[in-house]
Amino acid sequence: MNRDLHARHRAVLPDWLALYYEDPLEITHGEGRHVWDAAGNKYLDFFGGILTTMTAHALPEVTKAVAEQAGRIIHSSTLYLNRPMVELAERVAQLSGIPDARVFFTTSGTEANDTALLLATTHRRSNTILAMRNSYHGRSFSSVGITGNRGWSPTSLSPLQTLYVHGGVRTRGPYAHLDDREFIDACVDDLKDILGHTRAPAALIAEPVQGVGGFTSPPDGLYAAFREVLHERGILWIADEVQTGWGRTGEHFWGWQAHGRSGPPDIVTFAKGIGNGTSIGGVIARAEIMNCLDANSISTFGGTQLTMAAGLANLNHLLEHDLQGNARRVGGLLIERLRAVAAQVPHVREVRGRGLMIGVELTRPGTDEAAPEAASAVLEAARAGGLLVGKGGGHSTSVLRVAPPLSLTVAEAEEGAAILERALRSV
Repeated sequence: MNRDLHARHRAVLPDWLALYYEDPLEITHGEGRHVWDAAGNKYLDFFGGILTTMTAHALPEVTKAVAEQAGRIIHSSTLYLNRPMVELAERVAQLSGIPDARVFFTTSGTEANDTALLLATTHRRSNTILAMRNSYHGRSFSSVGITGNRGWSPTSLSPLQTLYVHGGVRTRGPYAHLDDREFIDACVDDLKDILGHTRAPAALIAEPVQGVGGFTSPPDGLYAAFREVLHERGILWIADEVQTGWGRTGEHFWGWQAHGRSGPPDIVTFAKGIGNGTSIGGVIARAEIMNCLDANSISTFGGTQLTMAAGLANLNHLLEHDLQGNARRVGGLLIERLRAVAAQVPHVREVRGRGLMIGVELTRPGTDEAAPEAASAVLEAARAGGLLVGKGGGHSTSVLRVAPPLSLTVAEAEEGAAILERALRSV
């Protein structure tokens, strides 16, 4: 059955639409932190549809809200008043930490970052963007143009001039040998140097924890130090929270809050987890920035009633059940368990992350050289053991990405860690 579906997939879909596994997997249904394939095999899901199934598969509150909303009206567009959209926007604005916040809903993180770039360049009258090395911001023409990860950037053509700043990767690169304070100082000096060589940029866009890049991050406070430099020059700070938002890092509700000493970002983008699988993205910005466009704009599908109902139900569940706190507690246990395993596996260079956003970087033993073949082998072995994880990494790196739904239990964390340990030892 899988072979037939795979052949049909290859016949009608792009070659660059990659699939995991030598024998690709068709997931047919899920419940809680588990999914099942077409052959009836059960898996513990430690990737959540690329960090998108944030709370749980088939969460009753979300399925009930979607069914009830579908029975009333599914869609009307932004040309009409939309109660679920207003209600979710009110909640998001209140949670954002941005004063006088306005919210615009999109259908994806890519579209959210596109919108943030449009707002920033219009507000600042500049098409120069600062981005981080090893970053990923989406697959549209403009977001590909600012992505600092060659594996996800198929063209150098862009409507923007992009300059890449050091700092997104702590344990590799020219500043890796420095302590945290020296690392931040060196990155700030690099930022100041770039600003001395270019026209005034519109904004810096940065993921607090780089997702596709392998769950890498700088020391806490780096972006606060950057913001001081940027603010002096009127340059905006865009926090790409598509993967880090809604409490996934455990310690904070937003990833930027680890860098909040100098105040909140000017713009925050979000997507993925808020919809728990339904297509929601969005932008939060101060009113003066959000309202800077001097032409009409709408979003046909952004903010549609069906997805807004799902987002409201999902957000309420997350807050009422303190899933951020659960991510902190269970994620902390999982990281320590995996670090204990890593100490005995020569292929593992580093286990990093926070909350339920964990990267396991693999290298050839005794070197810092990436081991993509080892990552693929572990991915296969984990699947055979009943566990689904992801892959990532940037320049010369190979990383396993571990990001379960935030409702993960201690028992499930132990089960998943044991399966991943066996997979790592099998390489």
